[in-house]
Amino acid sequence: MKRSLIRAASLVILSGMLAAPALHAEYPEKPVRLIVPFSPGGGTDIQGRLLAEKMRQSTGQTFIVDNRTGAGGLIGGQIAADSDPDGYTILFTTASLAVNVTLYSKRMKFSATRDLVPITWVSSAPLVLVVHPSVPAKNVKELIALAKKQPGGLTAGVNSVGTTSHLSAEMLKQMAKLDFVIVPFRGGGPSAMALVTGEIDVLFGTAPAAMPHIKSGRIRALAVTTPKRASVFPDLPTMNSIYPGFESDNWYAMFFPKGVSKDKVAKINAEVAKALKDKDIADFYAREGVDPVASSPEELGALMKREIAKYAGIIKRGNIRL
Repeated sequence: MKRSLIRAASLVILSGMLAAPALHAEYPEKPVRLIVPFSPGGGTDIQGRLLAEKMRQSTGQTFIVDNRTGAGGLIGGQIAADSDPDGYTILFTTASLAVNVTLYSKRMKFSATRDLVPITWVSSAPLVLVVHPSVPAKNVKELIALAKKQPGGLTAGVNSVGTTSHLSAEMLKQMAKLDFVIVPFRGGGPSAMALVTGEIDVLFGTAPAAMPHIKSGRIRALAVTTPKRASVFPDLPTMNSIYPGFESDNWYAMFFPKGVSKDKVAKINAEVAKALKDKDIADFYAREGVDPVASSPEELGALMKREIAKYAGIIKRGNIRL
């Protein structure tokens, strides 16, 4: 009888030891949804899918890209903010999140700073100030002087209303006290082609859309909008070297819904940092003119506060509405 009891007790202890790893399995234990609030095939989507694949390879769990488009990223952001705080929904978005706080103030039902938890500022891509060859300006100062001589005479294309391209043009108008006509297009490709054909004079364009035309000589690059010189345009000066405080780039970042534990934030932060060292992602970034960042959660939180305040001022002063 005593021997049977000892055997039974041993089995209970052994079963408990075997169950312990299951109770404390390493996160993630199941597929993770990566919400991309923009259309499939775009730069944000491609970057998100590359990161998802590298994190799958590293963790052994699937990261499923879920494209939830609409309202400049607002719809996808809302879905992410409303998701369970279990660590299995991640929002991969852009600087539009900071812009939307003011631009969609009446429609935005969640707080970008209170209802989302920063994970990491993933990467950053410059906008590049480019002009048509017929514009007799070889640098930013010459362009400003030309615009002041011809109030309302220059046309500036933007990649659609409310984008960082648009707000960069508005920032230049406000900081340099210029008067030029802003012409919105439906994306970076159409706006770049409009500059090539001479339909517009000036553009704050994305690197991928502008690069081929810069290399061919069909448009002329004057400056980049990032705080430091961009790796893709190392010879171009920054806008803030001429107008201190002029900073505007397409940044990409990851967020959790509010309430996700710090250990899960740290896990995804580390996985992204690891993924950014991968050759496939490095090659993609080099082609697209994107620079890796891999910030801490705190650095992303600080970025959000700065960007929200900056774009709120530009939008209100420019009376920009959708």
